[in-house]
Amino acid sequence: TALQQVNFTAMFSTGPLRTVYSAMLQAEGFKEQGNAFYSKKDYSEAFNYYTKAIDACPTNASYYGNRAATLMMLCRFREALEDSQQSVRLNDCFMKGHLREGKCHLSLGNAMAANQAQQEKKNATALLEYERMAEFGFEKRDFRKVVYCMDRALALASACHRFKILKSECLALLGRYPEAQSVASDILRMDSTNADALYVRGLCLYYEDCIDKAVQFFVQALRMAPDHEKARLACRNAKALKSKKEEGNQAFKNNNYEAAYQLYTEALKIDPNNIKTNAKLYCNRATAGAKLNKLNQAIEDCTSAIKLDDTYIKAYLRRAQCYMDTEQYEEAVRDYEKVYQTEKTSDHKHLLKMAQLELKKSKRKDYYKVLGVGKNATDDEIKKAYRKRALMHHPDRHSAATPEVQKEEEKKFKEVGEAFTVLSDPKKKMRYDNGHDLDDDGSFDGGGKS
Repeated sequence: TALQQVNFTAMFSTGPLRTVYSAMLQAEGFKEQGNAFYSKKDYSEAFNYYTKAIDACPTNASYYGNRAATLMMLCRFREALEDSQQSVRLNDCFMKGHLREGKCHLSLGNAMAANQAQQEKKNATALLEYERMAEFGFEKRDFRKVVYCMDRALALASACHRFKILKSECLALLGRYPEAQSVASDILRMDSTNADALYVRGLCLYYEDCIDKAVQFFVQALRMAPDHEKARLACRNAKALKSKKEEGNQAFKNNNYEAAYQLYTEALKIDPNNIKTNAKLYCNRATAGAKLNKLNQAIEDCTSAIKLDDTYIKAYLRRAQCYMDTEQYEEAVRDYEKVYQTEKTSDHKHLLKMAQLELKKSKRKDYYKVLGVGKNATDDEIKKAYRKRALMHHPDRHSAATPEVQKEEEKKFKEVGEAFTVLSDPKKKMRYDNGHDLDDDGSFDGGGKS
């Protein structure tokens, strides 16, 4: 102890030396109290008493060493590093100070500095390797690999903000926004001016299509670090994406579907990484495409939206309607079933039933197609079409044809008769249009025989 270093206490009985002796004695008392609190794991009180000891005797290496140990227990590694370094400056032979300095460097992710401490060489080498692997993974956009490396690096360097930021950025790029925000928020609680953490918070909001709030965080990050290139690029993309999307929406509202389609296309080129916003843009473009009768392209856009966000109900509904319009009823039923399983509303149930009905109807003979008329054809149009088709396929007209052709034409002639029997009778036509089975009605008796 400091007292043991004093050989002749009598020298301190009077004058200035007495004051020094008294301060040293007081400092030792504070240190002992600090030790007591440290043993009870009351690190905050231990810190207070070690600080009092340092104030009373600022040249004692062990006091700084003790306070460094306490700060490490409080996870205040930057301050602990300063105390450890001060302890070895005061006494280069103070081994605990060197040990704690190495541990602090490691915890803060300073692998090269930690490597100088003999007892931390193995961990420092591992840390450097995780950093190297993470850097390579980030370049290859293998963000899962980066998260894996950073988790292991943080097991060694728990206080390294740089590793936490890299992990949270990759979590955001993987779409794991709550986890990314949690890591960034933890850093901001300790350091509200951390530009990297502000950037990641903004990135999460940006990827969740909360663009206005995202821009606020990017601007704040740039205020803290004007040369933050990632925040600058993200801010520019966010503003451009919002502007282009709003232009497209306005053009659509003005019924200028061609312009809307083009604007949504331009918006999709701004940032391929923004999954949620791009999903909406694909769906918006599909809506504009449907208005332009680009139904197959609209289906492709809805599929692209669903690939980006498989919970996007609006995209399923839009695609299902396009399937209905192109008479792809099985696909429409599949999409409506997905929607109804997710949101069991009466509207969704009605859409599903309508699609199921059209699917059922599509599996029967299409008598409108047999006669070559539209589904809204008048009675006169149906009669006229029947006469034309009956004449075209009448057996007498094909008496000189091969047996195979005669058989095929006779079949078609019979179908024309069946179609006319149903579509010329208002009640049967209504039942047919509503998807009811007519096999038991005696309707299909080959009407219009020669």
